[in-house]
Amino acid sequence: MQVQVRASSGIEIREATERWASEELNEGLARFRAEITRIEVYLSEERKSAAGTEDTRCAMEARLARHPAVTVSHHAGGVDESFRGALRKLRHALESVLDREADHRDRQSIRHDLDPVAD
Repeated sequence: MQVQVRASSGIEIREATERWASEELNEGLARFRAEITRIEVYLSEERKSAAGTEDTRCAMEARLARHPAVTVSHHAGGVDESFRGALRKLRHALESVLDREADHRDRQSIRHDLDPVAD
């Protein structure tokens, strides 16, 4: 699973941050590793109020092998909190998409269970 971390001009991304993000994503999304080809992480600073308080936004996009991309975002006071919030949301979204498909694949039609009626 390839991980790319990008940031707006207000946030400095260092090699250690990229390594940390990659480790967190690989650990947090390990059960989906076979389905995910790439994850892109976007960090940005946004002003949420007229008082000028800054808010960090983390958006994550998971590119999947046989599905459309799954995108989530989370706002928080700092990079760490926004990243972890987005990771929780991404895990939940992937569970929803991929587990639903697995359930559908595992189900058989009731017609397969019926024995032909002999006359």
